[in-house]
Amino acid sequence: MTSSTALPLLYLDVDGPLIPFGAGPYPAGDGPHPLLARIDPALGPLLAGLPCELWWATTWMAEANECVAPRLGLSDLPVVAWPEPSDEDGRGGVHWKTPALLDHAAGRPFVWIDDEITDADRARVADRHPGPALLHRVDPGRGLTAGDFTVLRTWLRSV
Repeated sequence: MTSSTALPLLYLDVDGPLIPFGAGPYPAGDGPHPLLARIDPALGPLLAGLPCELWWATTWMAEANECVAPRLGLSDLPVVAWPEPSDEDGRGGVHWKTPALLDHAAGRPFVWIDDEITDADRARVADRHPGPALLHRVDPGRGLTAGDFTVLRTWLRSV
């Protein structure tokens, strides 16, 4: 992964995209975060190989670097700082992360990978973001798949 302001940003959620919630089979986990055993280490090189600047966009915050990044073989990633919850959160069906990601991207091209993206989020981004953006919803029952990476690579190469 190369960091450069010329590269699009990629905002990555953990629960759902990296830790799938489907039936499995998954290895048994232990410790304080037993679901971490569901993370497929093969996703790390795939993520690192994308032409973008990777950012954690998760409620795991900096803990993603302690618990998730090592399982993927990734070095520490920058973390999006979330604002305090407000009365505006969830209005019109817009995810509470959407306004913060729009502010953080500040017009730069970006991809957001999450399992909770809706059409309301896509509409908000289309209305308020001047640059290209891909809001890519991942099936939380499967997590990131080869098909998702095909979509991501194609879009990232097009910007």
